Amino acid sequence: MRLVLDTNTAISGLIWQGVPGQLIDAAVLGRVQLISTVPMLAELEGVLQRTKFREPIQRLGVAVADLFDGYAALVERVEPADLGGPVSRDQDDDDDLLALGSHQGIAIVVAHDAMRILRESGGSTAR
Repeated sequence: MRLVLDTNTAISGLIWQGVPGQLIDAAVLGRVQLISTVPMLAELEGVLQRTKFREPIQRLGVAVADLFDGYAALVERVEPADLGGPVSRDQDDDDDLLALGSHQGIAIVVAHDAMRILRESGGSTAR
């Protein structure tokens, strides 16, 4: 299974683990392939450097750069597709994308649903 994690999901998985963290663990174990683009990675790197994440990242005992570099090394980078215009009303609103359900045959789901699909396909992970 190939997954694109939005920035919020990636941050949640990197800092607070939970289900998003299980998806990242599944990628580390080779059970899923995480996909990203250079602009998405740049956004993640910038958001990880925000003051509000400084303390939670420090509690992990890692530097922001190391956390980002580890994630960036894990993902397969692809060129963003030309979608011919906006897909949703608000490109920065995940709920707008989730409301679509899918686009061009690609499912748009929350992390819990992605994990359920992974488990049902026999790719169970535990944290």
